[in-house]
Amino acid sequence: MNRPHRLGLEGAALADKALRLRRHVVRMVAPIAEGYVGQGLGAADILAALYFNEMAFDPDDPGWEGRDRFILSPAHYGVGLFAALAERGALPVQELAQYGVDGSPLEIIASERLPGVEATCGSLGMGLSVGVGMALTLRRRASASRVYVLIGDGEMQEGETWEAVMSASAFKLSNICAIVDVNDMQVDGSTKSVMDMGNIAAKWRAFGWNTITLDGHDLDALLAAFAAARAHVEGPTVLLADTIPGRGVTALEGRKAHFAKLPPDVAAQALVELEG
Repeated sequence: MNRPHRLGLEGAALADKALRLRRHVVRMVAPIAEGYVGQGLGAADILAALYFNEMAFDPDDPGWEGRDRFILSPAHYGVGLFAALAERGALPVQELAQYGVDGSPLEIIASERLPGVEATCGSLGMGLSVGVGMALTLRRRASASRVYVLIGDGEMQEGETWEAVMSASAFKLSNICAIVDVNDMQVDGSTKSVMDMGNIAAKWRAFGWNTITLDGHDLDALLAAFAAARAHVEGPTVLLADTIPGRGVTALEGRKAHFAKLPPDVAAQALVELEG
C-alpha cells in the first residue's frame, strides 16, 4: 500500500540515520553533563526504523491528519525523539542545542509543547492507554493511519499498562503496534531485581497480542517486524525489542544508569567513536 510521506529507507542509508541520531543524543546531553543518554542511544535504532522507514509523517506539517501517530510513553527518552524529529526535518538541527534550557520546548521530559510530540507522558504507564484511545478514534474515522507506542520494560509493572493491553485485544485494534524497549533497566535498578516479570512474551500472547521478539538493534529485523505488524489484521501487535543502554558508545554501553553522567572527556570520546 502506498503511504504518503513514508521514507522507506533501508540498509546503509537507514543505519546512517541511526548513527546520526546517536550523535545528536550525545551532543544534546553533553552540555548538561548528565541525563538520559543511555536510553537515547539504546532506542536509536527503533526510532530510526520508525521515522525513516515505517511511519507516514510530514515534517512540514507534524499535525497532518493522515500521519501515523507515535506515542513516547517513557517521556524521558525525549532526547532520542527530538533527535529523530530534527533529523527528519521537523525542526532545525541547531535547535537541539536548546535541549533542557529553561523556556525551551525541548524539555528533558518530552511534552506536547513541541510539535511532533503527540502526548505528554511524564507519568510512566499511561502511554499505551493514550495509544489505544487514538487507535479506536482512527478506526472509527476509517483512517488508514497507524499508532505506534514505545514503552519501557519497567512500565509493564504498571497496572494501567495491562488494562490497555487487554483493551486493545478486546477491540481487535490491528492499527496499533507497541514496541517494548527491553533493556532490563528502570529507576531502581534492573527490572529483574525490582520485579521479575518472567516470560513477558507469554504474557502478551496470553492477552491476545501478536507477539514478536527481536534484537532491537537489528534494523532489518525491525523492518520485517513492522511489516508483519501491518500485515496482521486480527488484532494488535507488540515488538519485544531487546536493547542495550548506551549502544554505540563503549564507555556507556551496557551501563544500567537511569540518569547517567556524561563528563566532557567521555562525551568527546563518544563523538570520536560515533564519527569514526
